[in-house]
Amino acid sequence: MCGFLVCFIAYAASETPPTHYGVLVFPAFQLLDVFGPVDVLYGHSIFHQKNLTLSVISRTLSPVSTVPLTMNTTFGASITPTHMLSSPPSTLEVLIVPGGLGTRAPDLEAEIQFIRTVFPSLRYLIAVCTGNALVARAGLLDGKKATGNKASWAWLTTHGNGKVHWVAQARWVRSSEKIWSTSGVSAGVDGTLNFMETIYGSDNATHLENAMEWTRVTDPDQDKFAAIWGAKDVLPVE
Repeated sequence: MCGFLVCFIAYAASETPPTHYGVLVFPAFQLLDVFGPVDVLYGHSIFHQKNLTLSVISRTLSPVSTVPLTMNTTFGASITPTHMLSSPPSTLEVLIVPGGLGTRAPDLEAEIQFIRTVFPSLRYLIAVCTGNALVARAGLLDGKKATGNKASWAWLTTHGNGKVHWVAQARWVRSSEKIWSTSGVSAGVDGTLNFMETIYGSDNATHLENAMEWTRVTDPDQDKFAAIWGAKDVLPVE
């Protein structure tokens, strides 16, 4: 019988790092919420792990635009999905859920149900910005701490049926062993780099931030935007 530390090291060494990543997209998703974390993974695929795969998952295989129809602008970009919600890749290990104005759409039950259904088979989930609202609506943040975009704090924290501890002063939160919850937009990069450090090691994460020329926030509590936007913790309802 091995000691606890020896057993833990042996177990950790036997864990194969994830290779199959996916991102959920919907109309008016936030561009950097997707491509910030994806760029971290892109660098990892170049320098460290050649066999990564990326799936883009949406309701249909038609291009999905970032343009918010309610904001009187036509400026944006589109991404073409590789898989539909009804037929996601069977090998999916890590799911990224972005935010954006599209998280306020009145009919997102298909996306929420997808998150809820696929979560048990995932190894990890990274929720960025107001994407945390979708994860909360799926019930995956019940009894857990989470954060999100501070500019949308009043709206965001109405989700989760009073069962989520919404942490205002946070760049990201490790909600559970499987879930990373990040603050708004650019914070997705810092949260993903923390994910990389946790899963792949600190040397890997440091190399990636330097290759990206990214000034990384390594303290999850370092968040000036809570004060700027007047965000306060919202505790679960007793």
